[in-house]
Formats: sequence, C-alpha cells, structure tokens
Amino acid sequence: MFYRPEDGHGLPHNPFNAIVTPRPIGWISTRGADGSENLAPYSFFNAVAYVPPQVMFASTSAKDDRGDTKDSVANIRETEVFCVNIVEYEARDVMNQTSGPWDKETDEFDLSGAEKAACEIIPCSRVATAPANLECRLTQIVKLPGEANFVVFGEVVGVHIRDNCLRDGIFDVLTFNPLSRMGYRDYTVVREKFELKRPGD
Repeated sequence: MFYRPEDGHGLPHNPFNAIVTPRPIGWISTRGADGSENLAPYSFFNAVAYVPPQVMFASTSAKDDRGDTKDSVANIRETEVFCVNIVEYEARDVMNQTSGPWDKETDEFDLSGAEKAACEIIPCSRVATAPANLECRLTQIVKLPGEANFVVFGEVVGVHIRDNCLRDGIFDVLTFNPLSRMGYRDYTVVREKFELKRPGD
C-alpha cells in the first residue's frame, strides 16, 4: 500500500509510530520556576552528538493549563535545564503511570512512587533508581510544523551511572534491559545484543 499522510491512511490506527520503531524512551524530569516537579516519558528521544554530548526529545501535544505545550517544555522554558532518566524494564509500570495527562500541580514522582534524588549540577530532580541519568542544560527549543510540536535540545553536563550496570568498564544494557516504545500501545525490551565491526576497524 501507499498513502499520503495528508490524505489519511485508511487503517484502523495510524501506522507511523509502528514503522519508526523501536524508539528509546526519554523519561524527562523537570522543575518549574515555582519549584513544582514533573516527570514524563517521551518516545521521540535520542542522543544527537558526541562532543559535547547532546540529546533531544520532542513534545507533540498540549494541555489546557500549559497553553501551547505540556509541563516538560513549559518548565524547561522557565529554568533551561532538564534530566533524562533511562527506563529499565523493571520500571515499566512506574514510567507508564507518569504518562497520564496530569495537571500542572501533580508531582509525578509522588504519584508513581518513583524515588527522587537531587541532580548534582542542575536544579532538578532525577529518578534515583534509574540505570543512568543525564543532567542537561537547554541549548535550543525548535518549533516544528504542527500545532504543538517542539523539539528540545540539551547539552549533557552530568552523567549518573548505576554501579551495577557497569561490567568490566562497559555500560552493559543487559544488566537492566532497556524499555523501548513501538507503535500503538506496544513496547519492547532489549534482552540480547550482538557486535558488528565497521569496515576498517
């Protein structure tokens, strides 16, 4: 089949998310200028540069109490910092609880039971039990076509790694099994890996 997105796909559900899959999940924690805490997962997320290390996530919807966006982007506009918390399979239900359309006053750490810890460099909280946390300073927010589409870019200025995720100096994802987003309501988990050497290595 072929379809033009502007004309619709004619299927029971939009296949786009299922085509671009699996996608890592950025579990983004932010703090508003008023001190309010927020924790929310984003599956339009990835690392985008090595030196300096940089990441991005995209927010694609809005809430009535936040105008043109959601809590995460609104908080980052105010404070210019955020933290990326890596999601392990064991935390899938906790992560999912933070994905709801909760109002601005809701602290998703408290709501979900995610253990909170202070970041080292930025004024923000992080998920204390996550396999890794990336403390980030905002570099830019880019408005994309569409009513509420924003991409947030940040430079990683601090990295936390859970000690039991390191094996012989390698951050080993099989120690915690990363959770990834697929299409529809589907997720997947990394339980195996293999190595490929690039030509010339």
